[in-house]
Amino acid sequence: MSLHFRDLDEARLLALAVTAEEEDGRIYHDFAEALRANYPATAELFDRMAEEESGHRHRLIDLYRAKFGEHIPLIRRQDVKGFLQRRPSWLIASLRPEKAREEAALMEIEARHFYEAAAQQSTDAAVRQLLGDLAHEEQKHEATATSVTAAQEEAGMVANEQETARKHFVLRIVQPGLAGLMDGSVSTLAPLFAAAFATGNTLETFKVGLAASVGAGISMGFAEAMSDDGKLSGRGTPWLRGVVCGVMTTLGGIGHTLPYLIADFHTATTVAIAVVALELAAISWIRWRYMDTPFLSATFQVVVGGVLVFLAGWWIGAG
Repeated sequence: MSLHFRDLDEARLLALAVTAEEEDGRIYHDFAEALRANYPATAELFDRMAEEESGHRHRLIDLYRAKFGEHIPLIRRQDVKGFLQRRPSWLIASLRPEKAREEAALMEIEARHFYEAAAQQSTDAAVRQLLGDLAHEEQKHEATATSVTAAQEEAGMVANEQETARKHFVLRIVQPGLAGLMDGSVSTLAPLFAAAFATGNTLETFKVGLAASVGAGISMGFAEAMSDDGKLSGRGTPWLRGVVCGVMTTLGGIGHTLPYLIADFHTATTVAIAVVALELAAISWIRWRYMDTPFLSATFQVVVGGVLVFLAGWWIGAG
């Protein structure tokens, strides 16, 4: 049976606070361990926060022992109606450090609100004072959760974390997305324009392009997901890479397929060719911006490949 917060006496308020501090401390330790290898500055931040939560827990236990004895009943967040629940830390272990710090800041805000409400509800002077003090400390922790020390700034630890985060973003999002976009944009050119020049029918061409785009997206998505489990390469979870790659593959093909919803064949083909040019330019820019490929080299490879595939489709369809 759940308890109403308004019905908690001082003993139960302190017992609930002890459990909450224990849980938050464990979550911060989980954050620190998950981030330590790649983000040592943020891991150190969570180590400090876990120690502070441990200090709060000791003060709460000391006061409970002095007021109510040695036995502290187990009262958890889920036992109290309206009390906000914590997400399991294993669900957010893969978050980037800034997201983990945001999660911690929200936890501290919730903790402050709890202590403020508990202090207002308490009539015992000592309990009220401790709960009020902890509310004030949790307010300071809100800023701590999103900050790093000056020493870490000077040592370049933050810059190193940002570079690591950028590399992970490239490995887990940009690379599979770019592979999908290139495959969808280039590989669907031949069947699309072959169908266009062979039939001269925009609706039939649209159906061919749609089928080619969706089929390529499914194929590339599964291929990417099954290629690497990400544990050794650091490329992240297979399903995420597969979804990114599959969606981008489909979008890459859909872009120059949609113009064939236009009834006039010549207008549709002109618009489709213009879209292809934009797609190839976007791929060249992404390769230059995120993959450290020289711009001229990236442009030459993508444009020449795209033009050759387009000519193959045109030659087959018009032949």
